Amino acid sequence: MRNYDIAIIGAGPAGAVVAKFLHDAGLSVIVLEAAHFPRFVIGESLLPFCMNVLEKCGLADTIAAQAEAQAFQFKNGAAFARGDQQCSIDFHDRFEDDGWSTTFQVKRDAFDQTLIDAVIKAGVPVKFGHRIIAADLAEGDCHLTWQDDNDQTDTIQAGFVVDASGYGRVIPKLRGTANTAPLPPRRALFTHMRDHITATEYDRNKILITVHPDHHDIWYWLIPFADGTASVGVVYPLDDQSPLADAPDARTYENDDALFARLLGETALGALLQNTEQTRPLAAIASYSSGNDHLYGDGYVLLGNSAGFLDPVFSSGVTIALYSAELAAKALIARHNGDAPDWKNDFAKPLNAGIATFKSYVEAWYDGRLQQIIFNQPDRDLQLKRMVVSILAGYAWNMENPLVAKTDRYLNLLHELSL
Repeated sequence: MRNYDIAIIGAGPAGAVVAKFLHDAGLSVIVLEAAHFPRFVIGESLLPFCMNVLEKCGLADTIAAQAEAQAFQFKNGAAFARGDQQCSIDFHDRFEDDGWSTTFQVKRDAFDQTLIDAVIKAGVPVKFGHRIIAADLAEGDCHLTWQDDNDQTDTIQAGFVVDASGYGRVIPKLRGTANTAPLPPRRALFTHMRDHITATEYDRNKILITVHPDHHDIWYWLIPFADGTASVGVVYPLDDQSPLADAPDARTYENDDALFARLLGETALGALLQNTEQTRPLAAIASYSSGNDHLYGDGYVLLGNSAGFLDPVFSSGVTIALYSAELAAKALIARHNGDAPDWKNDFAKPLNAGIATFKSYVEAWYDGRLQQIIFNQPDRDLQLKRMVVSILAGYAWNMENPLVAKTDRYLNLLHELSL
């Protein structure tokens, strides 16, 4: 049995960042990861706010230095299309004067590997192929039992446990605390393609979000990478009111390839991607929205997707994960220095404030208000536009931005102005 100050479950972005923060502050840390890296994950379009967190923990330069070698695509904004309507935003046109305004679109296998490799190089032990099968948690005396690929088991002891296991949600599942989804059920189909896009008007420096011309709750992502490939996906609702509710392939999850091709063909993406070569099998994820009422407890804290996930539409997943890692690291460093952390006020409340802002944006996207704002931006209200761009760039925790402090009120105001 080994003793550590902090045991971290999961070697993804949240786990890597919190490990780096804690190690640099002098804490003894171990990372336990069930999978072997590199491994495929979606969540590939970062937001500029992510770079602020990566810079604070000394990993932004690592990502920038590896950008060309790993095909990380420079990203400066987002483009939107719905039928004949088109618009784009530049993250430089945001509300704040400081912080990052650009970022990258990344293949997550390479991105996650780059981060955790830097953490290993810094001196943090990382154990891949180690699945947590039991957790006895108490402040100052936590025991994690792991099982490796050879079915060998052992237990480590730590003063505190950080669950950054992503969709694995190790601690919530072991404790039975995962709750119902905060948003209606939806399903995503996605793949990677060698895109062969030759259209001169296409901007590889932006994620392209396309809305179905007839069914505005169906939308598509096109995330280009620097090596000529791209991530392509479509999201559609699963409730009985869905325009696909009567389609057998949508209800039974059969014939996904035909459904994916049909949905792409019903938008301008069909023509844009007419020469593509698929490089990964089509995959699907359904009813992905999740939440947890308990972001922390006796001897543990939940980060990123382990605590919950909203929706892929505004690429908030990695942003929330990284900021949760920063907040948790600050609390744990204070704990290490003898100050009892206030997990409610220093972690849960500030984290949930930004998540609530993103959630309001997601809800406004699907009920049509935000689409109306984006596609009919009032030119005379440039400051309001900057507030919107700021949230889309990931700055959902800046309380000086009225769209953060009073999200729904200002979304409704912008919606009225755009009518």
